[in-house]
Amino acid sequence: IETPRLVVIQRGSRSKRISIVPKVVIDELRCKGCGLCTTACPHGLIRMSDKLNRQGFLPAVISDEDQEKCVSCAMCARICPDVAITIFKKINIA
Repeated sequence: IETPRLVVIQRGSRSKRISIVPKVVIDELRCKGCGLCTTACPHGLIRMSDKLNRQGFLPAVISDEDQEKCVSCAMCARICPDVAITIFKKINIA
């Protein structure tokens, strides 16, 4: 799982730090490729990989481009029977 990165945005004399992480993190080692998340995503952003993981399953994946389109509704994480999906939301840090 990726760790958050802090980015400082400067606007004039004021600055704001924001934490940037992917919105959807899929643990490839936990995913057994059931595909439920692909049907649960209301925007169809998650797909099944064409490469096997170490357990021999085709895990769910989401592209960097689709990460930007994700609304963090967490439907995919809620339906995942293997608890392989974690959802992050943008957090503003003063």
